[in-house]
Amino acid sequence: MSLSGAEGRIAFQGFAGANSDMACRSCYPGMETLPCTSFEEAFAAVQEGRAALAMIPIDNSSAGRVADIHHLLPESGLHIVGEHFQAIRHQLLGLPGTALSGLKRVRSHVQALSQCRGYLRDRGLEREIVADTAGAARSIKELGDPSVGAIAPRLAAEIYGLALLDGDINDSADNTTRFVIMAAEPSDPPSDEGPIVTSFVFRVRSVPAALYKALGGFATNGVNIAKLESYIIDGNFTVAQFYADIEGHPDMRPVRLALEELSFFSREVRVLGVYPAHPFRQGQPAT
Repeated sequence: MSLSGAEGRIAFQGFAGANSDMACRSCYPGMETLPCTSFEEAFAAVQEGRAALAMIPIDNSSAGRVADIHHLLPESGLHIVGEHFQAIRHQLLGLPGTALSGLKRVRSHVQALSQCRGYLRDRGLEREIVADTAGAARSIKELGDPSVGAIAPRLAAEIYGLALLDGDINDSADNTTRFVIMAAEPSDPPSDEGPIVTSFVFRVRSVPAALYKALGGFATNGVNIAKLESYIIDGNFTVAQFYADIEGHPDMRPVRLALEELSFFSREVRVLGVYPAHPFRQGQPAT
């Protein structure tokens, strides 16, 4: 069933036909997708009531963390209410009538170029970074130069009237991107409603072995840390913030005790979201 107005709209960064657009359509087929020029604009669309949700890529199995996103998530004022794992299949697109042998340069998002690095290197194709995959497809259509191609989803070829020069060119066959779904209000599902993921950021105190001590509670209470990443948040490279995903709900006693111990050894702990784990975590394929 389709919804109307902001309740039926989901925002994403990029042009129509981008991988984030495909993730929105796969996860919420009844919602209208809202293209945004930046992650900040996608967040603002939810904050201002122009969209109910935002679909935000966080990391990729081949290329790693999406640049800047860990800095932006804690400052967005939004809450993670879900996650989605999207199988990424990159297509090499060109102008109609173009031969693959005539290509010299390929445009795309830095993540897509990285995920197809081997393919491009083997064919001697120059790489050109642009803001997103669908934007690359749109730009080569406007440029009209048959020597310039784009790496983008098949949907972008359909939208912008481009030819498919080669299909599924990503170096890894299991290339997958994890997205988080953001909303203005938290979802806070019941602790007994299937597998739950809790995401949070924290900064440890400046004392010896602070990180070891801060995370010790997860080991002693049997709480699995599914993801842990650090990143610098000041210009002097002295303050590190950590992003973590753990399995379990804060209402569960082991998780509660682990978070209490984390808080004791940390300067700040901020929960970004408590939400159902995607079936991909239980071995089901990405969509």
